[in-house]
Amino acid sequence: LQVRLQVQNVEKPLYRGTFHCFQSIIKQESAFGLYKGIGSPMMGLTFINALVFGVQGNTLRALGKDTPLNQFIAGSAAGAIQCVICCPMELAKTRMQLQGTGEYKLKTKNYKNSLDCLIKIYRKEGLRGINRGMVSTFIRETPSFGFYFLTYDCMTRYLGCEAEDSFVIPKLLFSGGISGIVSWLSTYPVDVIKSRLQADGVGGVTQYKGILDCMRKSYHDEGWRVFTRGLTSTLLRAFPVNAATFATVTVFLMYMRSEDDLRECKPGPAIQQPSSL
Repeated sequence: LQVRLQVQNVEKPLYRGTFHCFQSIIKQESAFGLYKGIGSPMMGLTFINALVFGVQGNTLRALGKDTPLNQFIAGSAAGAIQCVICCPMELAKTRMQLQGTGEYKLKTKNYKNSLDCLIKIYRKEGLRGINRGMVSTFIRETPSFGFYFLTYDCMTRYLGCEAEDSFVIPKLLFSGGISGIVSWLSTYPVDVIKSRLQADGVGGVTQYKGILDCMRKSYHDEGWRVFTRGLTSTLLRAFPVNAATFATVTVFLMYMRSEDDLRECKPGPAIQQPSSL
C-alpha cells in the first residue's frame, strides 16, 4: 500500500487513500496482490535486524557511556551500515510491488521473483542499477535509526521497565511501537523520494535526474502533501512490527543473560542494551 500510494501518477491516480488502495488491490489482484515482493524482505530482514542490533550494541559499548546522545549516535551508525543490504532489498521489493498493477493475472511478467529482479537489473544497469536510491536510503536510515533507539531508550526509562516487573512485556511492546512511529515520522519525506527514485523507469520512461530533481518536480506537481503519501499505511505497519521486534530482542537478551548468570553462579558482565534494562 505504501509504495503504490507514494509513486502513483497524480494526473491519473488509481487510489484515493489507504483503504481504497487496500480494497482495489484485493478486488483487482486478489489477496495475493497484497504480498507482492514479500520474498525480498524475507531474504533481507533477518540480516538487517542482526546487523542493526549488533552494530548498535557494539558502538554503544565502544562509546563507553549509555547517554541519550550516545544512543542516537549508535543507532545512526547502525542505520548507515545496514543500507548496504537495505537499498537493494527495497529496490527489488518496490519493483515487484509495482509489477502488474491492477491486473488479476499478469499479462507480461518482467520478474519471476525478487532474486530474478535483482539479477536482471544488474545485467542491464550493473552495480549502479542495483544501488539505485542508495544516497536517499542513507539519508533516511541514518537519522531514522538514531531516533529509533533514542526513543526506545527514553520510553523504557520513563515507563520503568524492569526485568522483575509483571507488566514488562506490554511496556516493551508499547515502547517499541512508539519508537517505530517516531523513527518513520522523522524522515518520512525522504522515503517518498527514495521510493520514487527506485520506481523511476519501470514503465520505460525516466523522470528524475536525482534526489533534488525528484523533490523539485514532485513538489511542483503535487505540493507539500506529496511528502506524506502513504504515511497512514506506514504508521499502521510501524507500530506492531517494531513492537514485536524490540520486545523480542530485549526479552531474548534478558533470558540469555540470566542463563549466563546461572551457569557461572556469579554476576556476569552487563549486557549493553538500548534501554534501562
